[in-house]
Amino acid sequence: MALTPRLDLRQTQSLVMTPQLQQAIKLLQLSNLELTTFIEQELERNPLLEPDERDRTVSEEPPGEIDTRTANEPLVDSLPGQAEETPLDVDYDNTWNNDSAADGGIGPGEGLGDWGGRGGRLDFEDGEGNYEQTVARDINLREHLTSQLNVDVIDPADRLIGLHLIEMLDEAGYLGGSLDEAADKLACPLERVEAVLARLQRFDPPGLFARSLSECLALQLKDKNRYDPAMQCLVEHLDMLARRDMSGLMRLCGIDAEDLADMITEIKALDPKPALAFDHSVAQPITPDVLMRPAPGGGWIVELNSDTLPRVLVNTRYYAKVATVARSKEEKSYLSEQFQSANWLVKSLHQRATTILKVASELVRQQEAFFHKGIQYLRPLVLRDIAGAISMHESTVSRVTANKYIATPRGIYELKYFFTQAIAGSDGGEAHSAESVRHRIKTLIDNEATNDILSDDRIVDILKSEGIDIARRTVAKYREAMHISSSVQRRREKTMGR
Repeated sequence: MALTPRLDLRQTQSLVMTPQLQQAIKLLQLSNLELTTFIEQELERNPLLEPDERDRTVSEEPPGEIDTRTANEPLVDSLPGQAEETPLDVDYDNTWNNDSAADGGIGPGEGLGDWGGRGGRLDFEDGEGNYEQTVARDINLREHLTSQLNVDVIDPADRLIGLHLIEMLDEAGYLGGSLDEAADKLACPLERVEAVLARLQRFDPPGLFARSLSECLALQLKDKNRYDPAMQCLVEHLDMLARRDMSGLMRLCGIDAEDLADMITEIKALDPKPALAFDHSVAQPITPDVLMRPAPGGGWIVELNSDTLPRVLVNTRYYAKVATVARSKEEKSYLSEQFQSANWLVKSLHQRATTILKVASELVRQQEAFFHKGIQYLRPLVLRDIAGAISMHESTVSRVTANKYIATPRGIYELKYFFTQAIAGSDGGEAHSAESVRHRIKTLIDNEATNDILSDDRIVDILKSEGIDIARRTVAKYREAMHISSSVQRRREKTMGR
């Protein structure tokens, strides 16, 4: 049989990841804040795009399976014809009145000239002050320590060493790096650096410039004049305290159980990270992508957070204007490409909003018992359950729920939170959510009595009596994940009064 070349025409189907499809997938997994940054970049790049500055209260609503009504109350700055109100922060006792002469004040030409009407200013500056500069601000740790250094240390060389040691502090107030490296860098004897460090360790707040937890606690105890030999022994053996070796500590420190309990109480009152009182980062609040609230007639209203949802428009008028003056092939190709890209972006944004609403609405529907009754009624749920209900692929649901948060009457939750594994019910009963089981375990341990500490086996028996079929190793895994110590450690802690 001879092999000969031949041409065949065949029809096949294949999924091609076009740039537009890649962009749509990328937009789907971005949060609203991340999407805002992307839109700002597109507005700079594409001249045919412009931000939608229309009133969002009357904009078109993306469809959803649960009522997605938006609020229609307008934001009013002032009513028509209403007189402008005086600022609320004006101090009337310090506000100058034009009728000061009638009130006994000094008018123009009476001793101080025109300056008398400015409250007695004797300079040529404008009377309008910048009130923002007078607002007190919190000083940081380095400013606080530097001010103490300038007062306590006179020698310029020692002051330079102190500034270097202050810069070596970490966020908790511990000294990072070794003193040998500091001495080499400053080209001074190690003994001099140690002497400056000893002076810095007496600064406020006590416990700073420590090189270990034991030294940090010791500095605070010395400041309280409570660093006696027994306390020193206890601080030097914190590892035994962590192991709850109370008998060994009493033997080493030469004290009884009552004294040891009092000393442990004193140590617990100390601050292991003294610098955090100054340098602390403010936690940024989570901005929800989806809002949820009860509907007046029952059920829930699910809607997108329009305050953080960016919107863009295609400037077709500008496109028609510049398209008529385009001459070269490159110009026409560029305008056509930008016009198609702008239209595709607007379409992708609308599709993204519709998909997020559809997924969030189905999540609310399937977890309705949780919103009404609490976490113990959280249903076990996987991506396949939502994907099958809304006729979408699991990967699409996974992208929608990534980095997205929903504000509910019970708090703000990540959409991923509602997907939990199932734990079988005893005797073939209804399955339980792993999150609700963890919550039940924590509740049992929190409510246990001092003389009745629940072991993992005892927790298994209680859960099985409640219809939850769970193994002992699973209880131990959940307990450790919640940073709850074992029954033996909890018994020791409660015996010592923790």
